[in-house]
Amino acid sequence: MAVAGVGVPATMAATGNVLLDPWTGAYGGLPPFDKIKPAEFQAAMMTGIEMNRAEIKAIAGQKDAPTFANTLAKMEDAGRPFNRAAQLFFIYAGTMSDDTIKKTERDISPVLAAFQDEIVQDEALFARIKAVYDARETSGLTAEEKRIADLQYLSFQRQGAGLDKAKKARLAAINKDLATLYTAFSQNQQKDEDEDFVLLESEADLAGMSDGMKTAYAEDAKRRGKAGKWAIANTRSAAEPFLVFSTKRDLREKVFKMWTNRGDNNNAANNRKTITQVLKLRQEKANLLGHPTFAHWQLANNMAKTPDNANNLMMKVWKPAVAAFRAEVAEAQALADKEGAKFKLAAWDFRHYAEKVRKAKYDLDQAEVTQYLQLDKMVEAIFFSANKVFGLSFKKLSGIPVYHPDMSVYEVTRGGNHVGLFYFDPFARTGKRSGAWMNEYRTQERFKTEVKPIVSNNCNYVKGKAGEPVLISWDDASTLFHEFGHALHGLLSNTTYPSVAGTSVKRDFVEFPSQIMERWLETPEVLGTYCLHYKTGKPIPNDLVEKIKRARNAGQGFSTTEYLASAIYDMRIHMTDASAGIDPVEFEKKVAAEIGIPDEIVLRHRPTAFGHIFSGDGYSSGYYVYIWADTLSADSIEAFKEAGSMFDAPTSKRFHDTIMSVGGSVPPEVAFRNFRGRDVDTNALMRDRGFPVS
Repeated sequence: MAVAGVGVPATMAATGNVLLDPWTGAYGGLPPFDKIKPAEFQAAMMTGIEMNRAEIKAIAGQKDAPTFANTLAKMEDAGRPFNRAAQLFFIYAGTMSDDTIKKTERDISPVLAAFQDEIVQDEALFARIKAVYDARETSGLTAEEKRIADLQYLSFQRQGAGLDKAKKARLAAINKDLATLYTAFSQNQQKDEDEDFVLLESEADLAGMSDGMKTAYAEDAKRRGKAGKWAIANTRSAAEPFLVFSTKRDLREKVFKMWTNRGDNNNAANNRKTITQVLKLRQEKANLLGHPTFAHWQLANNMAKTPDNANNLMMKVWKPAVAAFRAEVAEAQALADKEGAKFKLAAWDFRHYAEKVRKAKYDLDQAEVTQYLQLDKMVEAIFFSANKVFGLSFKKLSGIPVYHPDMSVYEVTRGGNHVGLFYFDPFARTGKRSGAWMNEYRTQERFKTEVKPIVSNNCNYVKGKAGEPVLISWDDASTLFHEFGHALHGLLSNTTYPSVAGTSVKRDFVEFPSQIMERWLETPEVLGTYCLHYKTGKPIPNDLVEKIKRARNAGQGFSTTEYLASAIYDMRIHMTDASAGIDPVEFEKKVAAEIGIPDEIVLRHRPTAFGHIFSGDGYSSGYYVYIWADTLSADSIEAFKEAGSMFDAPTSKRFHDTIMSVGGSVPPEVAFRNFRGRDVDTNALMRDRGFPVS
């Protein structure tokens, strides 16, 4: 359903409920994190639903002929109190989940799904939307208003607005059941991540680890009531460094299996049956909506259009990626054999020996690089890049309400003018989902009044000892830049209506700004200024920078194969008729055999912890979007290189004006052509990754 962003003046009278009412205070209003009581979320959302229901009823029941102003514009303005409450709730569900939040999530998810279907299935409302859509070319609409008419009509149609009564009822029941299953999946995954860890009893068990990681593991153990020991948390930022640097093979195996078996343990949090149910319901849903499989339904609304188009791109890259990975494995195995290893490399060995190969081949030690990657300095680096490319400045604020003391808040300005606010929540903790993501607290718009955006980045870095620098890996630094690209997409938005603002774009376009942002980490300006040794404060040496550049595509076979294995699995399982039931783990084995996944690797996201595709519909049949978007970013990087600098002012301005500021108000294919002057060259991706160009 299309409802407006949060945090703007409501069209209905204030309720006296902090979760529903317009935000107050500086900067156009602030999220009231200092006044929130989690126990009040459910009642507030139920009240918000009733308020929104009344607004929708009034729009649908008008006697005047449908126009953009009295139908779609009113929908843009509807639901603001409800959206505020729901937005705040989902922030807490992702970052501060406790028993109260989890119960509310289980209770409210099917209610929200039912309410969305109620709106979509309102025949009078859909008739008005269709009337505006049919007249969009002749009724004097702006380009943005025509785009909204297109998107709204297509959205309602895709969600079953045109079905008969019986099919609508069945679709609504499916969506309610799916909402319940998505919540169960995500809570099961989080349970394993919160509760499982590997406890190390002796410092000898930390052989190979840096002093910084030893300290971080010790601090985590202390927080768990295990002072004097070391805890490897069930998060990527904790587990992956151990897999890379630990010389203890038995412990690497233990950590690897803990991490990759999330949701697939012999406990109440096992996700296999949940996934089977999800797949059955998605298959039935796709059939009801006129598509042979769920993948066909999903991709019909993406840039890729069809599963075959997405598969063609993935398989184009798969063959050279696997070939490169096998060569990497051969080098790693040869080194292991030379060291006297009496085993064939397993998946928990590869990272460790690949790092040794990197060191031997390029004289590049990732542990050495990490000493120059202080989290605070990397935050300065993303701000520097945003300033050089987009003219933004960031000022840290104090006294702003936050939901956790680890958070920091920044005012974003350009030329002295307020642009928005950026909230940063960097560290892992119990109750916070794993991974890294961007939240949009308030969406940019200028529909009725100028509304400035508020966005956040959320990460799961391992927190060290108080007062000491937090060191992160190169991959973690890339993730920081990636998520900041999403944040900039929200901050730089410049549209009239909130439904097409910021990151409200097609799924295989939304990763484009974030993936291109990663490239600024590699620039000499960032490396030479912000990569400072955590003890000496000296800049990273030029010879080390050169080593990083020479080794840029080292391990590209591994990283691309690991990702593509997950993306291909996602597409294939959603292209398979699931009505008879599919065991997701057995299907994983089937896909591995069909496409030849090497033994030394597993899917980057194994099915039972693949939250991207099984905790909601966002990336289901859509994990391919990262490689699709990277064709756009690789091609776009060549535009900056052709201009002579990653900070070239005219290219930066064109990128801002054609991509970053337009949100979904311009079709993504058109937006890319406006920037590049042509359609995407997919061979740019192959060149960028060092693979042969076909």
